[in-house]
Amino acid sequence: MTLAKFNGSLGLTRLIRAEYGLLVGSLMIMAGDLSLAEDALQEALAQALEQRPSKGQPKKPAAWILTVARRRLVDQLRKAKHRNADLVIQALQNAHLTQYDDVYDSSDIPDHRLELMFTCCHPALAPEVQVALTLKVVCGLSIGQIARAYLTSEAAMSKRISRAKFKIKHAGIGYKVPQGAALEQRLPSVLAVIYLIYNESYSAYEGQTLTQEDLALEAIYLAKLMHGMLPHASVTGLLALLLLHDSRRSARSSQSQTYIPLKLQDRRLWDQEKMAQGTELVKSALVEGQLGIYQVQAAISALHSNSKSWEATDWPQIVGLYKVLYDMEPSPVFLLNYCVALFYAGSIAHAYQEVIALYVHLHDYQPYQAAKAEMEAELGDIEAAKKSYTLAIGLSKNDAERQFLKRQLKAL
Repeated sequence: MTLAKFNGSLGLTRLIRAEYGLLVGSLMIMAGDLSLAEDALQEALAQALEQRPSKGQPKKPAAWILTVARRRLVDQLRKAKHRNADLVIQALQNAHLTQYDDVYDSSDIPDHRLELMFTCCHPALAPEVQVALTLKVVCGLSIGQIARAYLTSEAAMSKRISRAKFKIKHAGIGYKVPQGAALEQRLPSVLAVIYLIYNESYSAYEGQTLTQEDLALEAIYLAKLMHGMLPHASVTGLLALLLLHDSRRSARSSQSQTYIPLKLQDRRLWDQEKMAQGTELVKSALVEGQLGIYQVQAAISALHSNSKSWEATDWPQIVGLYKVLYDMEPSPVFLLNYCVALFYAGSIAHAYQEVIALYVHLHDYQPYQAAKAEMEAELGDIEAAKKSYTLAIGLSKNDAERQFLKRQLKAL
């Protein structure tokens, strides 16, 4: 997204969405305080809404906003008697960055969004807090938008974010990108947050519809941001995975069907551009020689995306990739996916026996009961299939998937 026009409140809204993380990151590095940075930016944006419509459009909106925000930051540092106030103020004045200049463009703003991402996704913060903070300060979503996406109140979400900022400040969490072994240690938590944001959109966990496009786009935006600033095989793999998953979004529902599984989707509706981008990214990630869970999952998704039909899917290769995935991370969910691929590859009885063995780990997991029901129906055990479908329906928190499973049960 690029900053083009500043046309009243609409233009300001677009600016916030396009440049929010860039502006917060720049202010955060100067102030050494995330809360002060956001407060200064919010005051600048409020001033923009009040003053600019009558004064006309500045030539460089992002630079104008940043200039006003820096002035507010200086005022806040003086009032708060911040320990680094004199140093920060002197640095700003020496660099003449408190003066707006038409020549100064958003491309001149130092990009510290990567530092911002690693700060928001610090392992000292709980995963749900990492997600909320990332959406707020990197993506520029409002507290109301985040609260609605995660089905909680604005007050509760506001407290969650405020506590996170307090912990960052008082626990001495640094505003920097780790290097070397520390980067390898911290990177998975950042990528996990992006993946979690996308999964929330893909499942629309407790919603009435199957997808929440806004969250999907935020996750892809963050993955692209990471990929552009940190060329790492795992980052490339994650971006490829999200693009390939998202390429099928329009085919997952229709006016008459709220949920259409991959097997029944009209492949002509898949986004060819995203498929091509994702496939190329998978190839480049695998060429780099670093095999991680996102690269393997992206390779599996690429096989689905590039199959002419469900019947033409290379299930034996998908089985092998899920085996690799499980060996890398022995998760019961990955093992379930391996069993499902084994089932579609033709080893129905073997797959079912493996699924039965997973009961103790996944009996209250909706995809497990749904997969078990499909296998039981294929094996002719209709009563067992009915029971499994009923359990899956009870475990479904998404109405679209629940209605699909009810149709499957009725068909038995």
